[in-house]
Amino acid sequence: MNIGIKVGDLMTRNFIRADPEMDLAKCAKRMIKKRVGSLVITEGDVLRGILTEKDIVYAVVKKSKKGLGDIKARDLMKRKVVTINPSADVIVAMEKFKKKKLKRLPVVEGGKVIGLITMKDILKVDPGLFQMIIQSTKIREQTGKLKRSLVSRGKEGICEECGEYDILYRDSEGSQLVCEECLERR
Repeated sequence: MNIGIKVGDLMTRNFIRADPEMDLAKCAKRMIKKRVGSLVITEGDVLRGILTEKDIVYAVVKKSKKGLGDIKARDLMKRKVVTINPSADVIVAMEKFKKKKLKRLPVVEGGKVIGLITMKDILKVDPGLFQMIIQSTKIREQTGKLKRSLVSRGKEGICEECGEYDILYRDSEGSQLVCEECLERR
């Protein structure tokens, strides 16, 4: 299904970028100053990764305060970045958002980053697409509720999938008792 609106028509061309060698404090300050939740990490116009506010929070919580000054964008950025072409239909972007559980996609053409598209960019143009997002969220919530309702309450033992001792849940087929982590991976 296509609606005829291209990613290139909605993308932000003035996205906020950073160099892989920029330190964590400068990255955080740039995000705050520009009021964005991510930085596109580039060398020239070539995409190297993406750094999100979640990555920075993770580093602050996991690293010692002394070591924070030594952390560079290249150390935290996600290197395997899902991208999209500017000629792709907005529906393709929506499907990528849902399938990969993303909030933003760098727009790449000819190996160079030319923009960034977010869910907000799409919703500004066609609020009707909001129903699509809600529907996918409801499906995920219902799946989660179903998995939680299959709990064998108080049953502890060895997970039949990973072999770890934990509280066990019945899988969706009802054939195996697995830990929560293995259940989530399915």
